[in-house]
Amino acid sequence: MRCCLWVLALALGSLCAAELPSHDILRGKLMVREGKPAAVETVDHKVVELSGDESTTKVLADKRLNGYQVEARGHFTAPGRFSIDPFHTRGLKAVENGKVKLITYYCDVCNIRANTPGPCACCQRETTLSLQDPNEIEP
Repeated sequence: MRCCLWVLALALGSLCAAELPSHDILRGKLMVREGKPAAVETVDHKVVELSGDESTTKVLADKRLNGYQVEARGHFTAPGRFSIDPFHTRGLKAVENGKVKLITYYCDVCNIRANTPGPCACCQRETTLSLQDPNEIEP
């Protein structure tokens, strides 16, 4: 009986590990391009196209982030193509003055912080880009 439990535990452990993608970190300058997927230009001047879930794609389309240094966590799907981890894992971050920052959006009228660009959920005014220290942001 114990042998069966060990075999089952090993099988479940390997199944879970097989489903997790490898986590690479891609760093470089974000390029927000009209009519094309966003991309990162790496330090060795390679251009890597980025993809992600719906919320990540909204952030990647924000022209205010064009030219920012970014850090993306995810995995390569093909040479020159990188899939960013799901949005809730904070797979995309900006780098400002050498420090990694969370990308957020803020409405100073309503004092509301959002995670994606667009109008404020309350007053409908456009939110401003607000890079936050991960240790200082409210949950």
